[in-house]
Amino acid sequence: MMMMMMVSMSFRLFFIVLVLCGVAFTRTTSAFVVGVSSSSCTFHRGLFSTAAAPSTDSLLSPEYEIEPISTRIGHGFDIHRMAPIEEAGQPVVIGGVTIEHKDQKWTDKDGTYVEKGGIYECQLGVVAHSDGDVIYHSVVDAIFGALTLPDIGQVFQDTDPRWRGCDSSKFMEHAYDVMDGYGYRIGNIDVTLILERPKVASFKPAMKKNIVELLRTTPGRVNIKARTHEKMDSVGELRSLSCHVVLTLERKKEEE
Repeated sequence: MMMMMMVSMSFRLFFIVLVLCGVAFTRTTSAFVVGVSSSSCTFHRGLFSTAAAPSTDSLLSPEYEIEPISTRIGHGFDIHRMAPIEEAGQPVVIGGVTIEHKDQKWTDKDGTYVEKGGIYECQLGVVAHSDGDVIYHSVVDAIFGALTLPDIGQVFQDTDPRWRGCDSSKFMEHAYDVMDGYGYRIGNIDVTLILERPKVASFKPAMKKNIVELLRTTPGRVNIKARTHEKMDSVGELRSLSCHVVLTLERKKEEE
């Protein structure tokens, strides 16, 4: 009888040790997981096994501590080539808004459509692996930068077929989850959009609304400015557009 009791107690102790080890393992492997479907580019957060973790997850969960300082500052930049829409294969999308426009005077540097260096009047599109949204990409880049994480191009590589044609609002949603997971919220965002044409002044309110909603902040924390490049270089020739974003992140209070 004594022998059976000792065996039973040993088994119970062994079981408790296994449970405790399992809890410890779960805590040490918590991270941001990218769950993807080719049609919707959806994301989720969860747990993963270290051996099976895709590189994106480890990039967003570094080994070093992301210290809980009260304010963080990030800068993001993006640039994409513009081309006739028949070449680009997709429209100009900025801040989640499709920019409807009349035909523009695009400089054909290579002589593909008219004589080399001539002007080709056409509808413009953005050449990119995803939808080429320079504002969204710059905001995501700034959030990652503020958190001392890798740049957006390293996290969402343009050689990865998962992101082909992806709606960049999905990147924004994922950036919000990462920011929130580390205990931060938007302090303020200042966007500087740089393009010669098409004009975007009438689209800025919709862009701002999209950013406010995606990052769950308020209009008083988001600003969008736009300027031309004075007809200089590729931006001035309507062959590209770019964007700079500076933002701050605030540490959330315990009750939030």
